[in-house]
Amino acid sequence: MATPKIFTRDFILSFSSQFAFSSAFCILIPTIPIYLSRFGAKEGEIGFLVGIFSVSSLILRPFVGRALLTTPERNFMIAGALICVFSNLAYLFAPPFWPLLIVRAFHGIGLALFSTASFTLLANITPETNRGRLVSYFYLSFNLAFALGPYFGMVFINRFNFTVLFLVGTGLSLGSLYMTTKLSKRKLIPSENLSRKFQPFFSREALPPSIIAFMLNIIWGSLSAFFPLYALRHGVANPGIFFIFLAGTLFLGRIFGGRILDIYSREKVIMPCFILIVVSIAILVFSTTLVMFILVAVILGMGWALLYPFLMIHAIENAGSVQAPAMATFTALGDLGAGLGPMIMGFILEWRGYPIMLSCLILTGVINFLYFYYSIGKKARVGEFLKAP
Repeated sequence: MATPKIFTRDFILSFSSQFAFSSAFCILIPTIPIYLSRFGAKEGEIGFLVGIFSVSSLILRPFVGRALLTTPERNFMIAGALICVFSNLAYLFAPPFWPLLIVRAFHGIGLALFSTASFTLLANITPETNRGRLVSYFYLSFNLAFALGPYFGMVFINRFNFTVLFLVGTGLSLGSLYMTTKLSKRKLIPSENLSRKFQPFFSREALPPSIIAFMLNIIWGSLSAFFPLYALRHGVANPGIFFIFLAGTLFLGRIFGGRILDIYSREKVIMPCFILIVVSIAILVFSTTLVMFILVAVILGMGWALLYPFLMIHAIENAGSVQAPAMATFTALGDLGAGLGPMIMGFILEWRGYPIMLSCLILTGVINFLYFYYSIGKKARVGEFLKAP
C-alpha cells in the first residue's frame, strides 16, 4: 500500500512564503529596539512602538477570519505581503515617534491579513491523520526565520546600516509575495449555515488555547523587545546568537517531536513544556554571560517546541468545519499578548528594572500553567476516564 503524500505543492509553497514573510519580520526583532534607542527613546516608548505592531494586527484579525469563510486564503496572503513590502520601504523615511508609529501599525495590518489566511490555509489543507506532524513542520518556517533573521539583522546594522536592513526586509517581502501568487486558486466548499451574516467573529471553542497563546505571547513579545538591550548591557555584541540557539532547539524539537502529538496524549506531553518555559525565565534573571543566555535559549526552546503547535491543533480540532474564525481568534489573542507584553513590561522595566520585569514574566508563566491545567488538562483526563470501559 503506497504511503500517502503529505508534502503537497501548496504546503511547500505556503511554507516557503511564510518563511520569507517571517524572515522580513524577524530581522527587525533585535534591531528595532536598538534603532529606537539610538533615537533616544525610553523603555516605555520602545515597548509601545514594538507592541503597536501586534495590537494593530489584532484589531483586523476577526474581520479577516470571518471574510475567509467566503474568500480564498490566497487573496488575503497576497494583500498582506504587498502591505509588508510598502511598510519596509516606509521604514526608510519614518523617524520615531508618530511617523514610525503609523508605519508600525500599517505593517501590523499586513501581518493580520497574511498570517490569518496562512494559518487558515494550513488548517484546510492538512489531513487530520497527519495534522500534528504537518503543523509542527509548518512551524519550522518560523523557526528557520527566528534562527537566521535576528542574527543577520544584527549583522546588517553592525556591518552596514539600517538602510540596508530595511531594503533586505523589502526584498524578503517581495519574495513572499511572489511565492504566494504561485499557490493554487483553491475553490471554497461552502459548509452548512455558511451565511457570513450569521457567522461569529470569534470562536468560543478556540478560546481556551487562544487565552494560553495570549499569555505565552506576553512572555515572547517582552523577551523579543527587551532581551536585545539586556544582552548588549552585558557585553554581548550580537543578541541574535540567543535567537539562533532558541530557533535551533525549536527546529530539532519539532522535527523529532512532531509525531509525538499524533501518537501520545497531547495534554501529558505539554505539561512539562510549561515548566521548562518558567524555569528558563527564572535562569535568565541571574544570567549575565553569553553562555548563560544560550542555556536559557535551549531550555526555552525545549518548552516552546511542542507547546505552540499543540495549542493550534487544539483550536483547529475543536472548531469543527468552520475553522477560519477559530484561527482568527487564536492569532488575534496571540497578537494581543505580543502587543500588550512589551507595552506593559516596558513601563515596568522603566520603573523597576530588569529583575522585576522578568519576575512578572515568571508569574505570567505560572498563571498560564494553572489555566491550562484546569481548562484543558483536567477536562482531557475526565474525558479519558469517561471513555474507559
